[in-house]
Amino acid sequence: MFALFERILRPTAPPERPEPPGRLLAFLWHFARQAKWLFAALFVVECLVALGDSAVPWFMGRVVSMVTNLPADRFFAAAWPWLAAMALVLLMVRPGVTLMRYLINNQALAAPFTGLVRWQAHWHVVRQSWAFFQNDFAGRISNRVMQTAPSVRSTLTATITTVWYIIVYGASAVALTASADRWLAVPILLWFAAYAALLVYFVPRMRDRSKVSSIARSELTGRIVDSYTNILTVKLFARTREEDQYVRDAVDRHVDLFIASQRLLTIFGTLLDALNALLIAGAGGLALALWRFGAIEVGAIAMVLPLTLQLTNMSRQIAIRITDIFEDIGVVLEGMMTIAQPLQLADPANARPLKVRAGRIDFKNVSFGYGRETGVLQNFNLTVHPGEKVGLVGRSGAGKSTVVNLLLRFFNLESGVILIDGEDISHLTQESLRAQISVVTQDTSLLHRSIRANIRYGRPEAGDAEIERAARLAHAHEFIADLEDWQGRRGYDAHVGERGIKLSGGQRQRIAIARVILKDAPILVFDEATSALDSEVEAAIQSSLGTLMQGKTVIAIAHRLSTLAQMDRLVVLDHGRIIEQGTHSELIAQNGHYAALWRRQAGGFIDAAETMQAAE
Repeated sequence: MFALFERILRPTAPPERPEPPGRLLAFLWHFARQAKWLFAALFVVECLVALGDSAVPWFMGRVVSMVTNLPADRFFAAAWPWLAAMALVLLMVRPGVTLMRYLINNQALAAPFTGLVRWQAHWHVVRQSWAFFQNDFAGRISNRVMQTAPSVRSTLTATITTVWYIIVYGASAVALTASADRWLAVPILLWFAAYAALLVYFVPRMRDRSKVSSIARSELTGRIVDSYTNILTVKLFARTREEDQYVRDAVDRHVDLFIASQRLLTIFGTLLDALNALLIAGAGGLALALWRFGAIEVGAIAMVLPLTLQLTNMSRQIAIRITDIFEDIGVVLEGMMTIAQPLQLADPANARPLKVRAGRIDFKNVSFGYGRETGVLQNFNLTVHPGEKVGLVGRSGAGKSTVVNLLLRFFNLESGVILIDGEDISHLTQESLRAQISVVTQDTSLLHRSIRANIRYGRPEAGDAEIERAARLAHAHEFIADLEDWQGRRGYDAHVGERGIKLSGGQRQRIAIARVILKDAPILVFDEATSALDSEVEAAIQSSLGTLMQGKTVIAIAHRLSTLAQMDRLVVLDHGRIIEQGTHSELIAQNGHYAALWRRQAGGFIDAAETMQAAE
């Protein structure tokens, strides 16, 4: 029976409508509609639970009336049908309905629906642009994905189990007391009016304070994760105290906001207790007065007292639950700031996959400046012929990495067009585009998984023999064989730590090169691909890269110009424009910008030494 309810939802099924809307009710319905029959069943069950709970005081009043009105020797003979009906409701119907409530709430919704929301939120967020992740803490993004899901579920279920419950129970209480005497319903109606006034005044304020407290909590999480992620920098610069202050400020802010929220809750709870005391005293006193003047039977008193007592006890729980609802709404509203964002770089509706035939790349009148008035690239034109190996040269900020980022479509062009084999990349699916381009960057980060999994990331269907071959070509096999992680896993099974922190920079770069070798894409991009390697290892890898580059279109960036000297063509950039191009020999002969860079790099150490000697 448990399994039957637990398998109603498929949490990790591909979402039919992946982008959540930006309005609160629409955002909640976006997920609720995927389990609408469960929520409808919970709605019906909660109604039955409320009716069952309100029936208990009525049963008590009925029994007291029968006891006072029937002789003892005739009691069971006359009252057994009523007693049997009460026993049936109390012993079978009410437990059965309660069981159904738990099965829906705990088995069908608690874990599966929470997992569904987390999965679909992650599914959408992970498809955001690279710039989206550059503009926020990774810890805050992940915290919002994790925290929003249970808050969505809690908001929906608590609204049904709390708000709907009190409406049904309250309406039943009014009807039952009015059936005995209409004046008995007056204290309950007045209590409901005052209770509603308290909620109207306090709950929105609790919601607002909860939202800012939730934002402060995410900020705190982001700062802590930022410190942990960059722990090496913290240690190297001996900045533990500065990091303490950085986190302390966030802790103090969150504590202050949380205290303000709790203060409001204390005032609300005190006023509610006073209101509940007035209800019990007023309803009980009125019932006794009506009984004194013969307007009601003693059974009505036996019904009113537990009914109002249960209502006041329930009001405390409901007040807490309503407060929780609005705290959850605060968390949801904060989570929507990350989750309910349209994709910044979406594929067009008719996007088609890229099929590289030759590997020709054309940049035509491309301008781009990351939203600034002075662009990084201005009317940039470049053609890379099929199979050609082009090196991009220039000072930092000249636009080299921007060329690569635009080719990978990490950003939309401000003007111009980029073509691969004559196809505009803005009309292609991003995944198919990047699947046809292998990239090794200067800042190589690895996944916190095994060496084998990191290399296989280049081609998931690759076998172990292919993985080892790629590692050997990248001159990584030798050090991989000697690796052992903190759990005793060795070789290709060893885990590399977060972002590959267990490996040196050169080792990480060789793993990244092995991954590219395994991917074997028709277009290769090297952005300072060997910058972390020593000269001996770099020379050994150059031959492997030469084999890898055969028949492929290559764009390479390197500040170490000797790395690019063997390229078919060097393109020199300055302030986003091409100022020179040709082979290494041709550019040296021109004695221009490239030749100056070459002389400065080749003779820089000699010049520096001579300057120091002259100073002495």
